[in-house]
Amino acid sequence: MSLDAYRSFLTELAEKSGDFLVPFFTDPELIVETKSDDSPVTAADCGAEQLMRDLIAARFPDHGVIGEEFPDKNAGAEWVWVLDPIDGTKSFITGVPLWGTLIALLHNGQPVLGAIHQPVLGQLMIGDGNVTTLNGDPVRVRACDAIETATFLTSDPLNPAKYQNGGAYAALIARARLVRTWGDCYGYLLLASGRADVMCDPVMNPWDIAALVPIVRGAGGVITDWQGGDAMRGVSIVATGPGLHAGVIAALNAK
Repeated sequence: MSLDAYRSFLTELAEKSGDFLVPFFTDPELIVETKSDDSPVTAADCGAEQLMRDLIAARFPDHGVIGEEFPDKNAGAEWVWVLDPIDGTKSFITGVPLWGTLIALLHNGQPVLGAIHQPVLGQLMIGDGNVTTLNGDPVRVRACDAIETATFLTSDPLNPAKYQNGGAYAALIARARLVRTWGDCYGYLLLASGRADVMCDPVMNPWDIAALVPIVRGAGGVITDWQGGDAMRGVSIVATGPGLHAGVIAALNAK
């Protein structure tokens, strides 16, 4: 199955949504509203997702769409696009460039293409489960076999205690060489391009997860939920290189 046409269209979605988003970034007049789950949303989030939905409807009218800001459309279709227009809205609204647009393409429910786009920094990462590229150049996770030499990333340091085993998490990060909150989708870009060793989030939504699976796998990494299960069936993510994953999962779930 050739994905070339879809890969080209995915790139178009990323570039056009990025062109839309950049003028909103650091705009002092940007209005921030609060959704029912207490997360922030702006006209940038909604506008970028609507732009991508319109492009998909025009090019592939039979395809489904799942997105963060609007109701699902034909979610049981053979081909479904999964959109998170701004993954890291809290960073976006505070002028921090550690956010990006997540775009995934599912075939019969499984992600076959994924993209992380950071338009301010000019970075586009695309993975298909076999190869991952950053601005067209192949990237790989780096070799790391011990948490004591690892750079460990997460999006929110308070969430592990809220949603998972906080004590086990604290014990694990105490062993790491470097711990930072260079998180949301940008943390996974750092992992897949060999600049970090662990990236994890204890609670996530489907639009947060789908694009990451082919990206991490294409870079030679391992991606599961917090307990080591199928990432696409879970509500959390732990992504590492192959030398760390089993040990990280065991440590995160230690009693």
